[in-house]
Amino acid sequence: MLRAGIVGLPNVGKSTLFNAVTRTRKAEAANYPFCTIEPNTGVVTVPDERLAALSKLSGSFKLVPAAIEFVDIAGLVKGAAQGEGLGNKFLSHIREVDAIVHVVRCFENGDITHVSGTIDPVTDIEVINTELILADMEAVQRRKEKGEKKAKSGDKEAKAEIALCEKLIPHFDAGKPAVTLECTDDERKLLKSFFLITSKPCIFACNVAEDELASASNDPDNHPFVGKVREYVRHAHEATAVVVSAAIESELIDLSEEEAKAYLADIGVTDSGVSRLIKGAYDLLGLQTYLTTGEKETRAWTITKGMKAPQAAGVIHGDFERGFIAGEIVHFNDLIELGSTAKAKEKGKWRIEGKEYVMRDGDVVEWRFNV
Repeated sequence: MLRAGIVGLPNVGKSTLFNAVTRTRKAEAANYPFCTIEPNTGVVTVPDERLAALSKLSGSFKLVPAAIEFVDIAGLVKGAAQGEGLGNKFLSHIREVDAIVHVVRCFENGDITHVSGTIDPVTDIEVINTELILADMEAVQRRKEKGEKKAKSGDKEAKAEIALCEKLIPHFDAGKPAVTLECTDDERKLLKSFFLITSKPCIFACNVAEDELASASNDPDNHPFVGKVREYVRHAHEATAVVVSAAIESELIDLSEEEAKAYLADIGVTDSGVSRLIKGAYDLLGLQTYLTTGEKETRAWTITKGMKAPQAAGVIHGDFERGFIAGEIVHFNDLIELGSTAKAKEKGKWRIEGKEYVMRDGDVVEWRFNV
């Protein structure tokens, strides 16, 4: 299962947000730095309204959503790349995740200590960004030094690695993460083998005050902090930012789905910020969903974008891929619009697809296989 790591400065709401995302109270949330030392992990279901709609058509007894894993990583501080604040340990935890959720404090509260004493979300992002870049810079320099001897002997792979290192170093010097480096296809493939922290995809979670969630969600660019974050990460990180209120989300943990909807409606919001964050992280990890439905259950299956039909079938069971014959496929939108599989077949929307078919998010499938 792919993992998204929650990072940020101390006291920005990471652990509170982790508890809200995972609907648990596993992570300690306290008003002092480093209340989290060892990372907490939790499996998170991906909100998907399509499951309920499909189950009505099939009369399913059970709904099974897709899931990903979230990891609550302790707060980084300035100097982490040199070991400050247990930095080396925390950086190693970040290296182990597949994508990063960077929580940024976008609220004023005199009762909650800020490590730098002032609220400036862009500066906070740059502190974290600098530490991650410094850690990557050190790793790239070591890799370059290690490959120089091989390159002198004519090793083509070593020469390619050194060329990429020499392209990365000035990019890092300019304060830019590896994910924004302009690369050829071959360089991009090689870059993956470097396992750099800043080459991981990142989404930013703007943690706002409880009484500002509605206005910030409805018009984020006009919020004094959120607007700056969105503008900055769009250009400096080629990333997106979502609005959440960790404090509100923590209030929803013990409520039923209906009670949570009523609570959000009372404060003028229709969608949970955490819901948007989970969906954003799922997309960030390069994941998409196909669906199966029947009387027993309606289930979302997680696959990577670009996966072909046989490999997608294999997610259910290896025999499905080994004995793959075809997939009977209709897109969710077409099925719901037409109202039944019979009508989908009549209109030609229910198709037989073979081994070269590239799956689309929202495909509803019945597999044919023989082993």
